[in-house]
Amino acid sequence: MSEGIHEYKKKYHIIQLNMEKEISHGIRVSNLAFRIGQELGCSREECHNLAIAGFLHDIGKMELEKYISGHEDETLTIEEMKYVRWHASFGASILKKEGYPEEIIEMVRHHHENCDGSGYPKNLTREEIPFGARILRICDVFAALTSDRPYRKAFDIDTALELMIEESRYYDLEVFLAFMRVVHSRELPALLERSSLGQHLEGCFSDWSEQK
Repeated sequence: MSEGIHEYKKKYHIIQLNMEKEISHGIRVSNLAFRIGQELGCSREECHNLAIAGFLHDIGKMELEKYISGHEDETLTIEEMKYVRWHASFGASILKKEGYPEEIIEMVRHHHENCDGSGYPKNLTREEIPFGARILRICDVFAALTSDRPYRKAFDIDTALELMIEESRYYDLEVFLAFMRVVHSRELPALLERSSLGQHLEGCFSDWSEQK
């Protein structure tokens, strides 16, 4: 990868063409993951990897475009759902081909694992799940719940948190508590505002490019 997020977007123009609605979600997950990493005392490099993985966590959906195109607003069949669940593995494969660090690849591969073993693709439990993936899991759920979907309106923050608490068995407790501290901080509006995130995310890509 060469010159930051602008070059990245140019290289992966398919995201803009087919997955524009996912960009805002990716940025929210990225910023939340970065901030939770800081809250947990992660190193600067670890936080930057979280930010990059957060932005790219659903990149595997581009492989599904030809399969679900024209059916986005329909209820998926069981067989279709099984196929859609491959997006995390597809995403990991894409990033591996592009030479991303293994830590980022594994975060993307396992961001749908649950600590109780009910997630995918490997039904991993607790410490078996990469730590970064445990962070992305929580950020992904919160960002999804607080955003409009074709089948429902966004939940308000309090309702989203209530729903997540009811399903807390899915999450790493240490990460979930750090997430709650961040969500209840004054920073949250800025973390969820897309227009304020681009510069920070670009900085993450630039730093990683220099290291590479």
